Amino acid sequence: MQTRRKAEYMARQTIQPSYEVRARRVGNELQVEIWQLPSPASPHVTVPVRVAGLAGRNLEINQIRILKRLRDAGIRLDVMPVEGMRAPIDEAAALRIALMFRVLAPMRSRAAMVQVAEGIEDMAREEAAYWLGMAVHRKNPRRVLTALRVLLTTTQR
Repeated sequence: MQTRRKAEYMARQTIQPSYEVRARRVGNELQVEIWQLPSPASPHVTVPVRVAGLAGRNLEINQIRILKRLRDAGIRLDVMPVEGMRAPIDEAAALRIALMFRVLAPMRSRAAMVQVAEGIEDMAREEAAYWLGMAVHRKNPRRVLTALRVLLTTTQR
């Protein structure tokens, strides 16, 4: 009896937030966004919520890095249909990509973008989740994102 309960408990699917990648082409420009979907793990989310997105020049500069991250998560944008696509993505990959999108969106310096992107890739999962949470749920997320940019660009590698 006890072993059956333990087996049932272990067989249950873990409850995690649900995320989705949405990509589309507008003209010749690719737009990629991360959305959080309603799930039992996030009862406060009743409709899909856009977490982050990147398009244009900043996406082109970091496109190889981002496409590699998405490919590692099982999403291939190189075979994307013309009308766009939606694909589920696991939480760990969504956290890093969303944080990268949020931090890189307003940046202009290519060298600083590379440093920031490398710094985010080197972060532990918990650290990336902390920074994304701060950027999403704070009253002034620009200050949080600026602080992260400063920390990642002033450190010597």
